[in-house]
Amino acid sequence: MTIIDINTFNSLKESTDADFIKELIHTFLEDAPNQIEQMKVAIQNKDTESFTRAAHTVKSNAATFGATELANLARELESMGRENNLEIGNRLQVMEEAFHQVKNQLNELK
Repeated sequence: MTIIDINTFNSLKESTDADFIKELIHTFLEDAPNQIEQMKVAIQNKDTESFTRAAHTVKSNAATFGATELANLARELESMGRENNLEIGNRLQVMEEAFHQVKNQLNELK
């Protein structure tokens, strides 16, 4: 299973320069754990708005790099937040694990 869709990643690479893509990756790898942490806090506070916003950010950023599975997991959580449903089971944990796989592959690609 590919964690990063290499076609998406390569077209991003072709449309930007190497320094910019490194900066994008760096920003994403710093930002995503913060978003995941915000989602955990939002669950505790029953704050569906913050939860949904953080999930949306992870989804959009993951999609930029072609991290399809991570984007899909975030999209599912975003939808649940929109429906005011924070009964997410272990989905956030699954998304966090997916992020770590994406992180490892992005570090190899940059």
